[in-house]
Amino acid sequence: MSAPQQKPVVTEREARQVAEAAREQDWRKPSFAKELFLGRFRLDLIHPHPMPPDEDARRGEEFLAELRDFCESKVDGALIEREAQIPDEVIAGLKDLGALGMKIDTKYGGLGLTQVYYNKALALAGSACPAIGVLLSAHQSIGVPQPLKLFGTQEQKETFLPRCARTDISAFLLTEPDVGSDPARLATSAVPEGDEYVLDGVKLWTTNGVVADLLVVMARVPRSEGHKGGITAFVVETDSPGITVENRNAFMGLRGIENGVTRFHQVRVPAANRIGPEGSGLKIALTTLNTGRLSLPASCVAAGKWCLKIAREWSAAREQWGKPIADHEAVGAKISFIAATTFALEAVLDLSSQMADEDRNDIRIEGALAKLFSSEMGWLIADELVQIRGGRGFETAASLAARGERAVPAEQVLRDLRINRIFEGSTEIMHLLIAREAVDAHLSVAGDLIDPEKSLSDKAKAGAQAGAFYARWLPKLVAGQGQLPYSYGEFKREVDLSVHLRYVERTARKLARSTFYAMSRWQGRMETKQGFLGRIVDIGAELFAMSAVCVRAELLRTTESHGREAYQLADAFCRQSRIRVEELFGRLWTNTDDLDRKVVKGVMAGTYEWLEEGIVDPSGEGPWIADATPGPSEHTNVHRPVR
Repeated sequence: MSAPQQKPVVTEREARQVAEAAREQDWRKPSFAKELFLGRFRLDLIHPHPMPPDEDARRGEEFLAELRDFCESKVDGALIEREAQIPDEVIAGLKDLGALGMKIDTKYGGLGLTQVYYNKALALAGSACPAIGVLLSAHQSIGVPQPLKLFGTQEQKETFLPRCARTDISAFLLTEPDVGSDPARLATSAVPEGDEYVLDGVKLWTTNGVVADLLVVMARVPRSEGHKGGITAFVVETDSPGITVENRNAFMGLRGIENGVTRFHQVRVPAANRIGPEGSGLKIALTTLNTGRLSLPASCVAAGKWCLKIAREWSAAREQWGKPIADHEAVGAKISFIAATTFALEAVLDLSSQMADEDRNDIRIEGALAKLFSSEMGWLIADELVQIRGGRGFETAASLAARGERAVPAEQVLRDLRINRIFEGSTEIMHLLIAREAVDAHLSVAGDLIDPEKSLSDKAKAGAQAGAFYARWLPKLVAGQGQLPYSYGEFKREVDLSVHLRYVERTARKLARSTFYAMSRWQGRMETKQGFLGRIVDIGAELFAMSAVCVRAELLRTTESHGREAYQLADAFCRQSRIRVEELFGRLWTNTDDLDRKVVKGVMAGTYEWLEEGIVDPSGEGPWIADATPGPSEHTNVHRPVR
């Protein structure tokens, strides 16, 4: 028997080194967003807006029509919300449609849809029931199909992809009870024994895990003779002896998702099921997420469109003080925000997805920005809808129906969307991840200057390299096309969007200068300035969204009948966005970050415990983090495969 690996003790520096090693180190293709953070507005990388080939669009539209018919006739979202489970017959119907194989190549039995149409399908299915969107997304965006597509052997693809395309549901297992965004502390072990690995450990929040047939499991292989070791990815059959789904978790939203706790005890996995070499698991996970994260913006786009529809219909029907509430400025401003921001969400998603399909650009930052921006703005849209609906927004759809009114699930959408700010990288983690990529060019030339472990000779060499880089780079941040009154004239129509593109160009240079000033000021302490880095990233996200809406508006002007209206929405969004950008710039240097750190120290030291007096804590007893000691399960297996 193999001995389970002890939970590793990891220092802060070691954790950063593990994360850094998992990054893609090189930029082999251009990146619009990376250039934006460097102060270079490369509009040529996104304009004219890329378009899918006609045949891809035809197949995508045909599937969307079939999926729409299925969702309208077979999916009862209220039933799924009420019973907290997607009926087996609905899942069976999705399998028959081929929805499990939307992203899988046709040669393996899939539909071979592009990323653009895959996301459109997720938005459509998610509008009928968000839990269905999550089921399909967790299976294909981060489950078995995507890692195998990118890193699997031909034999693995031929073995597993046909199953994933039609019959088998998959899940992705990385998180553990005491391991979230810090995978260096991963405790699940995979000990080599002959032609097998023996897995021991516990995985938490395994979306689809309760019903999955196949799992992608991240486990730590100990270093030994003939084994490099490190965090490694495996395809695991869920019915393997020693696997127990110990609990199906329940949440404030997405009540229909099959998310659980999975224990591995002496589970034998063939070495042939290892994805990639030992130690490449985190890199596989991060690369998979580059495009996998685009599934979350799809759900936000769906929610935004629905919120806009409800806001429009309700605000026309509801009257206060002699006129529809839409005619009151306080409500009208909210409707304008919902409409303009929904246009932006779709612009960001479609542009990022088409860029992923073309594979001409490196979209690791674009995909992360899309996830960050959409999850935050989608939540605000839903919150504004609840406010517009007033008491009816807080009331459940079932209660509304019971007293004879339209069953509008506004509060449910708010609950369902909340997880997007946490799923697949919380907002705080996304800020740090994007910031690391955004300053990559600086660290590549000046990183040794701020590394305390580098020698004086290394620092001297880095200083020379940095001097040469900044001598070329900094002068380019002084002036640009954004200062020329006729730049981007092709975007000047009845509504003038060229002014916004000039603003983006100027502001990108200002953003790059601000980043440089901060690095000069804080040097090695820059990584601790998470408030500053978060604002830098948020500014970049707004600039990316502004660019996307302008390019999309011009595309719709040339291809659709509502180009004029698209220009109006783009103009409204850009003007709203510019206000947010200016506020963020102000908060770069005028903020309460230092004071906040002092207050936090006081809170954690118990200085303010008196402030907690006068309440009753309704929390139950128990540890903050459940015990995840490897060993046999003491729970009933609640695994429920859908056949």
